[in-house]
Amino acid sequence: MRIASLHTYPIKGSHRNDHDVAHVERQGLAGDRRWMVVDADGVGVTQRDTAVLSQLHVTPVAGGLVVRTRGMPDLHLAEPADGPKEFVRVFKRKPPVPARVADDGGWFAEFLGRPARIVWQADPAGRTIEQFAQDDDRVSLADGYPVLITSAASLSALNDWLAEAGEEPVPMTRFRPNLVLAGAAPWAEDEWTGRRLTIGDLPFRAAKPCARCLVTTIDQETGGKGSQPLKMLGRHRNIGGGLLFGLNLIPDAVGSLRVGDPVTLAS
Repeated sequence: MRIASLHTYPIKGSHRNDHDVAHVERQGLAGDRRWMVVDADGVGVTQRDTAVLSQLHVTPVAGGLVVRTRGMPDLHLAEPADGPKEFVRVFKRKPPVPARVADDGGWFAEFLGRPARIVWQADPAGRTIEQFAQDDDRVSLADGYPVLITSAASLSALNDWLAEAGEEPVPMTRFRPNLVLAGAAPWAEDEWTGRRLTIGDLPFRAAKPCARCLVTTIDQETGGKGSQPLKMLGRHRNIGGGLLFGLNLIPDAVGSLRVGDPVTLAS
């Protein structure tokens, strides 16, 4: 098994950035989901209800980001290291986490057409993992875990089901992984929960399978919505009350990963 591709999402919900090499930190891949758009109540805005976030193309630069999208001027954002402190929520019912508010000059409110701001996770140590974690595990502003891995073979199996039903295939981008794995059998990852993996030279723990949501029905290139593959996952992958695709990992070390690096399971 090996890494087929590597991806980060600098702003939660934004278009993916593809990498040949990515640095792993304890809270996830470097630069992954350290920024988040929040509403007037300080709750994260996600593609679940705001698919247009997929059209944000983000370029990391020294000390900040450049954000681009059609119909808006480019936004240059500086990391607000001394910005106002605020506690925000990744989801409405999740615990508050510390962040700093960036000065976007009203750009995100104009982009979304409603009150909105953008915050930066200045201190990743401020957010713990709620389940299947050790005391010193941390996570970025991702949904719940530092790293998400998916399997090319499992996507192929899913697309076979879609083809049999007369539906169009879906790309891996719908699942917004950090690492895509090649060389495993379809759904082999179902048996990895609770085990340890070595990816490149780095150890990871397999925390839990990833239950999927409406984001998988959004075309990440256009922002258009459909019903697949969530409907097909409901037919074939409804396991333990979740529509499963992919596996959540927790890193046990820091270092670098490269496309092509081997992936092995602990015996």
